Amino acid sequence: MNLQWGKVLIAALFEVAWVVGLKHSDSLGDWLITIVAIAVSFTLLIDAGNKLPVGTVYAVFVGLGTAGTVLSEIVFFNEPINAAKLVLVGVLLLGVIGLKLVTPDSTPERSEA
Repeated sequence: MNLQWGKVLIAALFEVAWVVGLKHSDSLGDWLITIVAIAVSFTLLIDAGNKLPVGTVYAVFVGLGTAGTVLSEIVFFNEPINAAKLVLVGVLLLGVIGLKLVTPDSTPERSEA
């Protein structure tokens, strides 16, 4: 199951790339990279969601993506550092980690109707 959680982590990294791309793309090449990042991100997310509890997968994906986007804007695009924002991102990450820790690593088999 660690492979599936690895896919969620990689999907979140690609999410950061496409969210930043949506804001900062200004050429055809940038937009193509953004589109590829969207496709990779959601392909990995869907694949992991087929094998792990989808609610937890999505919460971890969005939480990591949000934190990564906030941090990348600060590091790469000179967004002003706001202590309250960083504390709240930390709380978000603690919640995501806690949710991951209390969720079983597999979903029950789906019965076909």
